[in-house]
Amino acid sequence: MSDSFLTSLATAATTFRNRAPIALAPNGGRSGLLSSIVRPAGQEAQMRAMGSVGTLFAIVERITTAYSQVEWHLYRSAKSGRDEDRVEVTSHAALDLWQQPNSFMTGPMWREATQQHEELTGEQWWVISRDERSSIPLELWFARPDRMTPIPDRDKFLSGYVYSSPTGEQVPLGINDVIMLRRPNPLDPYRGWGPVQTLLADLDSSRASAEWNANFFRNSAQPGGIVQADQRLSDDEFNEFRDRWNEQHRGVSNAHRIAVLENGLKWVDRSYSMADMQFAELRNVSREIIREAFGFPKPMLGTVDDANRANMEAANDMLARWLIRPRLERIRQALNTRLLPMYGRLGEGLEFDFEDPVTGDVELESKQLTARANAAQSLVHAGYDQQSVASAVGLPDMGFRDPREQLLVDIVRGAPSTAPVILPLLGFDIDVSKLAPAASNSWADAVAGLLGEGPAEIEAAQRWVVQIVDDGDTCHNCREQQGRTYKNREQAYRDYPGGEGYVRCEGVQYGNLCRCKVVKRGRKGGGGDE
Repeated sequence: MSDSFLTSLATAATTFRNRAPIALAPNGGRSGLLSSIVRPAGQEAQMRAMGSVGTLFAIVERITTAYSQVEWHLYRSAKSGRDEDRVEVTSHAALDLWQQPNSFMTGPMWREATQQHEELTGEQWWVISRDERSSIPLELWFARPDRMTPIPDRDKFLSGYVYSSPTGEQVPLGINDVIMLRRPNPLDPYRGWGPVQTLLADLDSSRASAEWNANFFRNSAQPGGIVQADQRLSDDEFNEFRDRWNEQHRGVSNAHRIAVLENGLKWVDRSYSMADMQFAELRNVSREIIREAFGFPKPMLGTVDDANRANMEAANDMLARWLIRPRLERIRQALNTRLLPMYGRLGEGLEFDFEDPVTGDVELESKQLTARANAAQSLVHAGYDQQSVASAVGLPDMGFRDPREQLLVDIVRGAPSTAPVILPLLGFDIDVSKLAPAASNSWADAVAGLLGEGPAEIEAAQRWVVQIVDDGDTCHNCREQQGRTYKNREQAYRDYPGGEGYVRCEGVQYGNLCRCKVVKRGRKGGGGDE
């Protein structure tokens, strides 16, 4: 009976966890499918606007092209949480899928198409194709936002989706069959909201002004006039006059021909010129409104009337920092929280990341680095610990020398003739026979005394040693590293980022954990950490 009670309690807890704390869907659950809350009007018109308004096309094309060309990488997350300690995974099913989502599209092509949907409607939809016997995604396809409909659920928030095919077929899709990305809509938690929805009236004005200009030239560049008659014309007379007028005066090729009016007919001008309509100003205003809705920098549209090197560089930085990078962040979150978990244990401990499109201000970074280096030098000369100084001024860990090793370096700088004796102590492999012999062995004795060791203990200058766990699954490259030594942390971490995981480990390339690490040993050659 206790087992039955515990089972019921676990079921109730699971049910409660999957329920929304408040009702966000209309009453009736699936009946909400017919509600306007999940059927936003005009999404098709928003997508068609790209083909009818040049400014909109230019903005969307530049954003999606720059976004789609960014390089992506897959990493095994580091225990330290630092990006520089991650190990790149070069072979994985998820990485292959992202590089080529399906047999008909490359990765950049697919990402550009999906991002077009988001720019125009505020939504992009990924439909996952998989073998029915496995949960692992095999292909990614995109769907037009106006053909996808979420199915609200009063208790669970969302039950699934329905895709409306071009033939009218309604295809039900589960929650795990679709990955939806959307920009938050303040009125609808199920749909997205893009800048084009705020621009529909302005886009119509821009399109109407373009059509008016075209009609201006179609009508001999003289639109809007009235032919006035003193008496009523018969049908035959009217038709004859209309046909003759169109034949002689309609069209650009007949512009400015002299017209002859008979039987008391008079021409009354009712036209407006392009200057009267101020269409040039109207189109410029529409262009600015569209650009501002996207937050798109003006110079990136090819407007160079007031451009110079400074504002062009600022515009490029603005495009990368405020338009491209936030879109990449949304995609990274979807990949790491929705796509990778579908691979089960194969996706554990992995994360997608992109190459940052923001290059930064090189001049400013150089000045900051110089200022930090000068501050670090002053603090070290004042007697502070080098490692603590680097952390305090914001410099990266650069593998500082042991103070006793630094003393040897200072001795060589002050007395170069001691190099044949001291350089081997620092881990340098030199041919002493090719160097001038030292005057005596006094320097060697002095250095050994400073270090508290004899010449036979020079090898102890190699302070870092590789340790592996050889459990039968260790790869060949790692097994050969057992016992290898490094003279300082900088060299050791170059092959073992963060102290763990050999950079040439064959298993890591297939998503496995490396069994190698590098540790700092005692000065006398012991294997333990100091």
